[in-house]
Amino acid sequence: MSTPSSQGNVLIAAVDKARAAAVETAGDPELVGEHLGAVHEPTGAAELGEVVTHTFASRLPGYVGWHWAVTLAHVPAEDDVTVDEVVLLPGDQALLAPAWVPWHERLRPGDLSVGDVLPSTEDDPRLVPSYTAPDDSAEDPAGRVVADEIGLGRERVMSREGRHDAVGRWAAGDFGPRSAMARHAPGHCGTCGFWLPLAGSLRDRLGACGNAYAPADGRVVTVDYGCGAHSQATLVPADTREVELTARYDTADFDVI
Repeated sequence: MSTPSSQGNVLIAAVDKARAAAVETAGDPELVGEHLGAVHEPTGAAELGEVVTHTFASRLPGYVGWHWAVTLAHVPAEDDVTVDEVVLLPGDQALLAPAWVPWHERLRPGDLSVGDVLPSTEDDPRLVPSYTAPDDSAEDPAGRVVADEIGLGRERVMSREGRHDAVGRWAAGDFGPRSAMARHAPGHCGTCGFWLPLAGSLRDRLGACGNAYAPADGRVVTVDYGCGAHSQATLVPADTREVELTARYDTADFDVI
């Protein structure tokens, strides 16, 4: 920092002018606190004069740790000190708003409601152009080629990363192998007659439940999920002599209360 000249000394001494500019911007003298100091700003050339910034504590509600910065200038051959700008700046201990997050990163599962539109971004890592991914849906490759040529094919499909994320998310949910229902099930979905495997590359890992009495009916479940409605689940009585073969009961010995 260069040694202040006589012009610089004039700017350093112009505390009252700087305070008046801060008060005018704040709109209330009570919002401008004590003078915190003044620093010389580089101008790049001596013929441009000198510039000094005065700082004042801020008493503006909601702006803890902020300060008013008033920049003054003095042009050679001029008598007056001019005000360049007045701004409110954060200090090291200032309370700042959180960094802005793009809308597509703020969304969480369940945020989408009726009528909302959620467009995917061009760089969504979960999607890739369909011509770069293996065909997971068409049993007839020749038919898929024809569909693409006439514009019936999908433009984008899920990428390997997208499929991996989906499998991990579903496996960690209520219909995955670590759920309480799965841990107490008599068997896994992969051995159940109501298991409807997904088509494509996820066939061996995911499917849908088709049992109307199961808690996962109509839901995507992992192959190692399970519930008490397994198609092979049977009830074997420990002692067949205790199995009632008739619905008739002798109530002669019962006490009526």
